[in-house]
Amino acid sequence: MKLSVLDFVSIPEGGTASRSLADTAEYAKLAEDLGCHRFWMAEHHGMPGIASSAVAVCLAHVGNATSKIRIGSGGIMLPNHSPLVIAEQFGTLDALFPGRIDLGLGRAPGADSRIGQMLRKDLHSAAERFPQDVTELRAVLSGDGSTPLQAVPGRGADVEMWILGSSLFGAQLAALLGLPYAFASHFAPAALDEALALYRENFRPSEDCEKPHVMVAANCYAADTREEAELIASSMDQSFIALRTGTPGKLPPPVPGYRESLPPQLLAGLRGLRRVSAIGTREDVRETLTELAARTGADEIVLSGSTFDPAARRYSLELAMDAMKASVTPAN
Repeated sequence: MKLSVLDFVSIPEGGTASRSLADTAEYAKLAEDLGCHRFWMAEHHGMPGIASSAVAVCLAHVGNATSKIRIGSGGIMLPNHSPLVIAEQFGTLDALFPGRIDLGLGRAPGADSRIGQMLRKDLHSAAERFPQDVTELRAVLSGDGSTPLQAVPGRGADVEMWILGSSLFGAQLAALLGLPYAFASHFAPAALDEALALYRENFRPSEDCEKPHVMVAANCYAADTREEAELIASSMDQSFIALRTGTPGKLPPPVPGYRESLPPQLLAGLRGLRRVSAIGTREDVRETLTELAARTGADEIVLSGSTFDPAARRYSLELAMDAMKASVTPAN
């Protein structure tokens, strides 16, 4: 099993995008030094607390701060873009950082309904075209000659393509196309087991992927005590609640006993969203992640978890990697 990192480039209250991007570069270097396999970033728009909207630009920043860890999108929301433009962007990244680039593709907008207006696109129709756009993007990257225009850079780029999902749709598409599949269980765990079973049962081997390959996402907050881990996790808990109640903002500082302060309906929703989470001591994290790997048969687990204090996030990753070192395949 491989362990990787998903980073949102969270902007804490009182912080700036510039500072968060600098912290992300430091975090990526630590992930590389600890033996993490991949470092992924996700496309979000119009969110005051997330600075990763321009994923390709952010990945170039991280690539320059590291030397061997794989870097990529977890993911690019393809309905927002032209397949040609994404091929050019990730082809350029491959030219800059050869053999290190992943391209995870999702069909959600990465924002609320206003994004379609700002992008001048009918995102409903674009989402319906997602399978065709993935196929076109794959063709452009392979340079198979079936498209009117070749991507430069991009044609023949060594980019590892993934399908991302939080429902059964992505599982079906990844299986049909013979691509690796990553499930967003860190915020949408409900369909995890059904989606993985569907993907494996219907997988068709391809030149890109000979057999099913699964990554699952988990929130991870490790600290010296369970109480401390719960405390640092409370910043992201607050962000989830703010997003669900229509008041997103920057990442707030930790609040002791935050979950206990929530009304029952919000607490139930938070528990449902955060069901796939490893929160606690090194031993707690080891037990939770080992159980998740056994339950899902995952080839990889990608760890997510924003903290108000970047030092707490770095220490959490150190503890998690140390906890799992006997189970983790070292990065090349």
